[in-house]
Parts: sequence; structure tokens; C-alpha cells
Amino acid sequence: MKKFVIFSLVGVAVIGILVAVIIYVQLKKTKSFSPEDQVVFEKGDVRIEVFYNRPYKKDRAIFGALVPYDQVWRTGANEATTFETNTDLKIEGKVLKKGKYSVWTIPRRDSWTIIFNSEYGQWGINSKGEANRQPQRDVLSVDVKATVQDRVFEQFTISFEKSGDETEMVFAWDKTVAALPFMF
Repeated sequence: MKKFVIFSLVGVAVIGILVAVIIYVQLKKTKSFSPEDQVVFEKGDVRIEVFYNRPYKKDRAIFGALVPYDQVWRTGANEATTFETNTDLKIEGKVLKKGKYSVWTIPRRDSWTIIFNSEYGQWGINSKGEANRQPQRDVLSVDVKATVQDRVFEQFTISFEKSGDETEMVFAWDKTVAALPFMF
């Protein structure tokens, strides 16, 4: 009886390890199509970090197609994009308190809504393929202008650019660029 219990436990452990390895390999494969990246903005004592996954265009129509207009988007791929600041930021006359947030967007043809949500670490979409965001946890939401240009960004990119007294967090993919100005 003892041997049966030991063999059963070993069998369960082996199956558990195999399942874990399969899940790990599947996640690595998924992430290879949209690799992880981190962009950091630093000026003086201010530090902002954005962690996100960068999907490729791959000859696909992006905004209005793969990423539908007027629907919440996880702003990248895989996990929800995270944004962390060590200081309060002024965004469109509103204050984003220092802390860590998930970033969601609602792309439209001429504008985007940028949403900061207090929940982070979740997968970007749920089992229904919808944004995995709890709206009641939104802490700040602003609309910004979006432009279509001739240059094509093959891979989704988030960057920071200085613009006068403001800094902009820039979102670019395909031919669309949206910029969120902020001050600290």
C-alpha cells in the first residue's frame, strides 16, 4: 500500500511538472510574437517605467480592424500594460498620484482615450476576448489627439519625448500616433 501511495504521488508530481512545462512553453511562444519591453523616463528625481508587450503589424490592418475603434484595448499584447511613477503627474489639469497602474486605451480615428487603472498584473483580455479591466478601478481618464501619418511603425511602440515644459508618452503603431502630455 505504501508503494502504491508513493508511486501515485510521484505520478501526480510528474504530471504537474509536465503541465507546468507545457504552459511555460506555450507562454514563451505567445510572447515571441509580441515581445516584452520596458521604457523608462528619468529626469532629476522623477522616474517613470512602462512595461508592455509589443505586437507586430505583419501586413495587417491595425486600428479600426485588429484593434477596433471605440472599444477598450489593452494597449499592447499579452498582459495589460503597466505604468509606474515615483511622483505625482499633472495630466490635462488632473493629477495622477504616484504609484503603479495598468494603462488602457480606447482608440478612435482622431482621438484616443487614455485610462489609468489601479489594478495591474492581469492578463490583458478575458476568456471572451474583451479587455480584462474593471472600470470601477479607473483613477484617471483623458482624451488626446491621434494622428495618421505616412510613416509605418511595424511594431507597437511606447516612448517618451520632451515637448517644451511638458513630456509626452507617445503611442505609435502602424500609421497612428497618439501622445499623452504630462508635467511633474
